[in-house]
Amino acid sequence: MTFKLSSLLKPGLTLLSISLILLSCQSGNKTSSNITSGNPIIDGWYADPEGVVFGDEYWIFPTYSARYKQQVFFDAFSSKDLVNWKKHAKILDTTKIKWARQAMWAPAAIEKDGKYYLFFSANDIQRPGSSLYNADDTINHTGGIGIAVASQPEGPYEDYLGKPLIDDFYNDAQPIDQFVFRDTDGQHYIFYGGWRHCNIGKLNEDFTEIIPWDEEQLFKEITPEGYVEGPFMFIRKGKYYLMWSEGGWTNGSYKVAYAMADQVDGPYNRIGTILESDTTVATGAGHNSAIQVPGKDEWYMIYHRRPIPNEDRDHRVTSIDKMEFNADGTIKPIKMTFEGVEAKPIR
Repeated sequence: MTFKLSSLLKPGLTLLSISLILLSCQSGNKTSSNITSGNPIIDGWYADPEGVVFGDEYWIFPTYSARYKQQVFFDAFSSKDLVNWKKHAKILDTTKIKWARQAMWAPAAIEKDGKYYLFFSANDIQRPGSSLYNADDTINHTGGIGIAVASQPEGPYEDYLGKPLIDDFYNDAQPIDQFVFRDTDGQHYIFYGGWRHCNIGKLNEDFTEIIPWDEEQLFKEITPEGYVEGPFMFIRKGKYYLMWSEGGWTNGSYKVAYAMADQVDGPYNRIGTILESDTTVATGAGHNSAIQVPGKDEWYMIYHRRPIPNEDRDHRVTSIDKMEFNADGTIKPIKMTFEGVEAKPIR
């Protein structure tokens, strides 16, 4: 019998947890399906993980978690079973995105007509009046949300537009932390926003521009109570679920809350927190996504968290745990674990 030893030797996993997993592996009637992913599920400092299914594989597109001047590329990870992950190194970097001068983060991937589109934030754009704006340093005077494209999920990706898709502050939302969502009628929407504002916009057929929401506005603001950043959307049983992060991303106050609605643009009224710090496991849990096993009502949350002890602002790791629902459709609080999840091949 074989097992993924590397998944055991990761920050935050206790010797007791390792012993229990090894003991289960040695049981005479156990199979490889009893081996868990472990948390974190990938080695290294990664945050803002976008989970998505392409064909018979699970994919994770995370931020490389480092100082802004080093955070200039993306890696991706693929798996057949949620347990064993393959790294695809540097699928995109700033040599391909000439307008991105620093801080590429929060990738969001989607397939359309045989092409794979990677939406991302870059440069941490600021504007005059912000405490972070420096008139003498132009590095974050421009930037925003861009798109790269490839013929396969692992790339290589190329700049799609040669410029940001969104490079201005609409409804006071900083153009960061985007998520692209395909509704049941085939319309694609982009959700995004920092600085405590969340916008929704309509993408045109080839993702080259935003279709005005109505005669008065390009984007519609849908900010729920408590929203800070990191929106994510999915549909389950006819309900639209909007998730987002609250608190501060650099510390243990980070957490995930959500709302439900009957249509894609809400209204979204905050229901509650479903993921937050647990000082017996990790702190600063947030900026999540969710994966559904195709054809089944089985869901997993993918998120980043801070191991204990934590010695650096950018020491964030990507983890996965089960996401379950109550009978009324509300989401049960998610329990962070060191074990992660069992193998779940796509059949």
